[in-house]
Amino acid sequence: MNTQSLDLFSQQFHQNPYDYYQNIRPHQPFAKVNMFIEGQRTWMAFTYEAAEAVLKDDRFIKDMRTVFPDEVTNENLPPIAQSMLFVDPPDHRRLRSLVQSGFTPKRIAKLSGRIEEIAREQASLMRNKKTVDFIEDYAFPIPIRVICELLGIPSEDRLDFQRWSNVMVEISDNAHYDESMSEFMTYLEKLIKEKRLSPKEDLLSDLIQVEEGGDRLQSSELYGVVMLLIVAGHETTVNLIANGLLALLTHPDQLELLKADHSLMAQAIEELLRFNGPVEFSTDRWARESFTFMGQQVEKGDHVLVSLASADHDPAAFADPSTLDITRKKSPHLAFGKGLHYCLGAPLARLEGEIALRVLLEEYPNLTLAAELSELEWRQSLIIRGLKRLPIKLV
Repeated sequence: MNTQSLDLFSQQFHQNPYDYYQNIRPHQPFAKVNMFIEGQRTWMAFTYEAAEAVLKDDRFIKDMRTVFPDEVTNENLPPIAQSMLFVDPPDHRRLRSLVQSGFTPKRIAKLSGRIEEIAREQASLMRNKKTVDFIEDYAFPIPIRVICELLGIPSEDRLDFQRWSNVMVEISDNAHYDESMSEFMTYLEKLIKEKRLSPKEDLLSDLIQVEEGGDRLQSSELYGVVMLLIVAGHETTVNLIANGLLALLTHPDQLELLKADHSLMAQAIEELLRFNGPVEFSTDRWARESFTFMGQQVEKGDHVLVSLASADHDPAAFADPSTLDITRKKSPHLAFGKGLHYCLGAPLARLEGEIALRVLLEEYPNLTLAAELSELEWRQSLIIRGLKRLPIKLV
């Protein structure tokens, strides 16, 4: 297969990318793809070996300002692109250390009871409905409520965050990007101003106080960190929960196994992350210099992506990868990345996924899919792998 003819934005590709990957991997572990960026060459890693190598190689960097200093500056780079996800050491270590306190194992463990309360509340709201959109009624509200409470964001603003987040990750919403980001920034400026005047017991207040104390967090970085946490803090988990349920519903033997033994839930989450994970591709990387990589000549400034989904279906890394097996013992999947930029919120996403699916199966053990697979529409995103809707029957 010619990877440069592959339409990564088509619904046909999103419907089942794994068939494409199966044909690509044996012949082109690291290959050029067509990203429709004029004058820009893009490479993508398809095998597990190539993916892991890209994620760990410090010649592939995240900060565009280093590669394109004349074109990209602090002034024309959006705040989220100045967050820890898009910078390199030493700035990355500095920013990550500031946020790390909000995601320590101890702090995450304390959230367990509250996450279960939220999941039970959302499950009860579906009680008198026969059919629901699982994403709208359950998979979305749980993680957005959790991240908003963690950051100290008013609950009535959750739907705004859903809209802004969708624009940031979906290709189809690019026409509204500038307007939405302007709204997002205006909101954050107001919220941060209020918390400066009256700090609360929340992560956002903690970050603001660090910045105000003359520590290492600049104002633009503060905005970027908050935007990143809001988007990454719920997008990944929404799609972990929804994609996970879809995988279980389409593999009834695994669903029955999990319903019979909830102690398998932690293992199941790892397998669901691998099998049809919430993140299709890594975020952007750029070649810091020209060099040979996996037998290909990469030039300075080349754009590089990793197909996490393809790597996690590589038979060289996983036995029988196209089979969903929630009893799979070892799963070194790349759903949360690897190396320096490994997802900070992975423990929280795992915990939310475990609780959300366990509560759902306890409350609605007979739920079924209420649509044909061919009717499900996947979001057009170059990062997120997620459905627009997931209709399910509860009884």
